[in-house]
Amino acid sequence: MPPILNNINRSLDRLIPITTPLAVALGLLLPDVFAPLRPFVIWLFGMMTFSGALKLTVTELGAAVRRPIPIALFFFTSHVIMPLAALSSSSLFFTNSDIITGFVLLFAGPTAVSGFIWITIFKGDKALGLTLILLDTLLAPIVVPATLSIFIGEKVAMDMSGIAISLLFMVVVPTIIGVALNESSKGKIPAAICPVLDPFSKICLILVIAANSSAIANIIKFNDPLIWGVAALCMFLTTTGFLLAKLHSVIGKFDKDKSNTLVIAGGLRNNSAVMTIAVTFFPEEAVLPTLLSLILQQTIAAIMGKLIIRR
Repeated sequence: MPPILNNINRSLDRLIPITTPLAVALGLLLPDVFAPLRPFVIWLFGMMTFSGALKLTVTELGAAVRRPIPIALFFFTSHVIMPLAALSSSSLFFTNSDIITGFVLLFAGPTAVSGFIWITIFKGDKALGLTLILLDTLLAPIVVPATLSIFIGEKVAMDMSGIAISLLFMVVVPTIIGVALNESSKGKIPAAICPVLDPFSKICLILVIAANSSAIANIIKFNDPLIWGVAALCMFLTTTGFLLAKLHSVIGKFDKDKSNTLVIAGGLRNNSAVMTIAVTFFPEEAVLPTLLSLILQQTIAAIMGKLIIRR
């Protein structure tokens, strides 16, 4: 990678805890500027997914799949326990069905692609991390609608096929194309285009978040106690996700590398994808949990990494 592009990319990686809430602020403060981008969000997101998928290989997937226990624990924690915890806790504190739906949607989403950056920082098992990201991404069009249907399907009318198709174009198709190009070229195509594509994909992330945030700028009032209540529950549930992942890694007696990876993958959510689904298919208030999680998640990841990984 050319030095200038390499420096830009590394800087954007380090600034994720800052650029994410900044993108939210831009969307809320300048909705007229970023709202016109909303029709292109799915394609911008697909570009982000494609950039990450170019680094994935079937070989790494096969090596990790041959040891299925960490993968099974990850899916059980992320897609059974956490959506159930989100449903029960949000139902306890809120009566608004849209907000409850938003919490379940948030914790039904796939693990974050950006989690690989944290896995690298905290010296996790990269092959396992890539496998979890790849599998969870590919299964998202099935897992997310199924989770929503099981937990809140009778309470809220949802366009399940629309959600699945959106996830298909945002995450599945770009992932398959990226992995196929990496495998068929034996890494030559990623080596040629990733130096430009990596920093561009992070700019796409900022645009996606800002465009989605602009959609609910009219209902965000930070003097509203509801906003602070949703934010507090987001912090609690996100922290719980990290701690549960750590507990399962201890129960499974995994080595340090695998344990670190499970903590990161289990604690992070692909909020940008979830928010795109929320903005497209649900009422405005259902977007609130994901919007506030976007502001908080990366900072919580940094804190939890230092507290329960490095220690």
